[in-house]
Amino acid sequence: MKTIPLPYFNERPCQIDTIVIHCLAHDLIGAINSFHEHQVSSHYLIDENGKIYRFVEDDKRAWHAGVSFWKGCSNLNDCSIGIELCSKSFGQSLYPLKQIKSLMRLLKKLKYRYHIKKERILAHSDIAPMRKADPGKAFDWKYLARHNLGVWYQIKNAGFVCENDEQSLLAKIGYDTTDFKAAKCAFVRHYMGEFVANDTLERLLKQPFDTPLHIDQLYFLSVLKARAYCEK
Repeated sequence: MKTIPLPYFNERPCQIDTIVIHCLAHDLIGAINSFHEHQVSSHYLIDENGKIYRFVEDDKRAWHAGVSFWKGCSNLNDCSIGIELCSKSFGQSLYPLKQIKSLMRLLKKLKYRYHIKKERILAHSDIAPMRKADPGKAFDWKYLARHNLGVWYQIKNAGFVCENDEQSLLAKIGYDTTDFKAAKCAFVRHYMGEFVANDTLERLLKQPFDTPLHIDQLYFLSVLKARAYCEK
């Protein structure tokens, strides 16, 4: 791991309990230039070859999440570690396996060090559904969950959930449902990425939350209920 200090941080007001995964359509140099341009930062960046860079120490509050919300808490910068993944496709094509393997090693280390629960490993789009779409529809959350680095669902558990109101179920999982369509799109990106169509970088940059979903409504509700069951 190589350290490249960035000045865009301040003191943490609380303990670390969350990891947020991002992506950006830059290589290392482009990412650093973008951080300086916008005066933001993440704690780590992993390039497409799997090399890890540290920009901000864990105990500092990096500026990566922006306006955000999860499970009743806002300002996720306060309690989270941000990890950026370089992705030329902005998460629309599969991430290189060596990059994912490096991410998993880093996640395991951080999860153990800070006692982070697997359900608190989140996407930027999860915590900011009205603004963000990263790490994108092609990020393999199911693969991470198999290694206890996230939460997945078993569709058979949908039958154990009586609630049928989609907005209530999304809120139970943790989403900000102020914009219901945005929350729904964020959920689909995380758990049903194969149903996100025409999710191009140009359109994401304009309206990341306005994505056409080619998905059967009853099937969506079943997946949503199965994921909500994990919150018991």
